[in-house]
Amino acid sequence: MKKKTLVLGASLKPNRYSNYAIQRLVANKFETVAFGLKKGDISGILIDTELLPYKDVHTVTLYLNSKRQKDYYNYVVSLKPERVIFNPGTENPEFYKILKENNILFEAACTLVLLSTNQY
Repeated sequence: MKKKTLVLGASLKPNRYSNYAIQRLVANKFETVAFGLKKGDISGILIDTELLPYKDVHTVTLYLNSKRQKDYYNYVVSLKPERVIFNPGTENPEFYKILKENNILFEAACTLVLLSTNQY
């Protein structure tokens, strides 16, 4: 398995990008965990509805708008990921500053594009 990714804002709706990202991460053999508002399963990955202290998270990929992210700032920082990906529509300069202060890399990018171009 490749480096662990947390999909924050996972949706069971098949037309949502977070859902497709989980499918693509699994297909590319990335260890994947997910947090969302509803329990369920996407490509064998169970969606957690409580914030768990995941170990060894390399990447957090965000699918929450900037207003909804505020509730998760401390949680994301506590996981000590190597990077956070801000997918289109999730850009957040306030959170960038917090991540920078905690020496966590971040990028405004699209997880799906990164995966499809082998840049993930």
